[in-house]
Amino acid sequence: MIAFAQPSRSLGHLTIDSVGKLIAAAADVSLVVDANGVICDMAFGSDSLKNLGYDLWIGQPWIQTVTKESRPKIEALLRDADSQAMPRWRQVNHPSDSGADLPLSYCAVKVDSDPSAEMPGRSVVYGRDLRAMAAMQQSLVDAQQASLHEHWRLRDAQSRYRHLFQGSNEGVLIIDSVTQKVTEANPAAHALLADVSRKLVGSSFPLGLDERGADAVQSMLGALRATGKTDDIRVHLADGGDELSVAGSMFRQETGSMLVLRLSQVASDGAVLSAPGAHSMLVKLMQISPDCVVITDLDGVVISANESFIQLVQVQSEKQVRGESLGRWLGRTGVELNVLIATLRQRGSVRLFPTTLRSDQGTPSDVEISAAMVSDSEQSCLGFTIRDVSRRLNNDARAAKELPRSVGQLSELVGRVPMKDIVGETTDLIEQLCIEAALELTRDNRAAAAEMLGLSRQSLYVKLRRYGLSDPVSEGEK
Repeated sequence: MIAFAQPSRSLGHLTIDSVGKLIAAAADVSLVVDANGVICDMAFGSDSLKNLGYDLWIGQPWIQTVTKESRPKIEALLRDADSQAMPRWRQVNHPSDSGADLPLSYCAVKVDSDPSAEMPGRSVVYGRDLRAMAAMQQSLVDAQQASLHEHWRLRDAQSRYRHLFQGSNEGVLIIDSVTQKVTEANPAAHALLADVSRKLVGSSFPLGLDERGADAVQSMLGALRATGKTDDIRVHLADGGDELSVAGSMFRQETGSMLVLRLSQVASDGAVLSAPGAHSMLVKLMQISPDCVVITDLDGVVISANESFIQLVQVQSEKQVRGESLGRWLGRTGVELNVLIATLRQRGSVRLFPTTLRSDQGTPSDVEISAAMVSDSEQSCLGFTIRDVSRRLNNDARAAKELPRSVGQLSELVGRVPMKDIVGETTDLIEQLCIEAALELTRDNRAAAAEMLGLSRQSLYVKLRRYGLSDPVSEGEK
């Protein structure tokens, strides 16, 4: 610390009040601490700290106003002041009623006084409010985390795009809409245009086609630039080569518009070998189907859903269901999805499974589910067809607390209504029918049946023996 050259001349005329104002203005909070570390007086350079009630520190040991982990720093500040060492700033935290600790940076300076004074050995402590800096640091950390998350999200999206692009059976060309140069081509495109594949990327398209085909593709690209869509066309490769089916679309990106051409070989009978049109029709049919169609991964997390499912669960778009578990809407007891997934993994398909679907607003609908598992070396998934059958049901016979009139009606209630609501005050016969229906729905899977009925396995086994539904117990088991 470098002191003033002539403090007596430049500062000797100051009064005690002036010195106090200077100390208060030098920091956000200023403390006067005695030799025992007790706060004798304090001043605030801003009202934000004063309004927090910290003026009550006067008369308290300074070390007791900070959090536990900051107390060694207070001891170090007092030691530095006593040793007349170079003042060093240290960050400490004070507890706050708002929940978050108050961060302050302190340095302590021992001031000389007359040894005969009433309380010699006092130190002046300057504190700087670090809340703005802490908020800025937190914002930086949040921004870094968000940037890292976005980086990985884009990296995953790029990985999926590359996987689909490289593995597609159709030849795919990405073409700049202005220069018409091929920017990307997948292996299938190189295979179809084998004679020109070495110079495909970076060359202007069309190339490798006969004159008539090149003119047709040129007209197609012009239509794509003008309207964004066009009909599929068929062209021939140069020198009497194979016939190709060409489909086009356009998408926009930051640097401009890009054109996508899909090339498929046409068989001798005129059929498109890769049949992109038929696949597109199937996808469109699933999208407009009146029944709900949902595709999930093997854990039941939604990958895709059609418009009927979006309407039934009452959300705005597919984005709101994608990445969510189907169990968020499916079933009333919370175990139906686990039963379905277990059955699909064991048998590969499920037909007409009765349960309930809840909307985001909590409105229940009685549904039937048929499902199948698609096993693939690259990606396996589960497909669910969900049909709303609420209008079929006879409301008089389906009342939650009404006694079912037949075993069939009881079977339909299991899975929709918890067992305790079905049984209620009814007889042991109803309890037996519930257990039989649950075993039938789960195909004698007793663990799943116990979950569906809301029982422990031990309780289910006791009831099975009680109603004679289990195998006889041998003497050794007894």
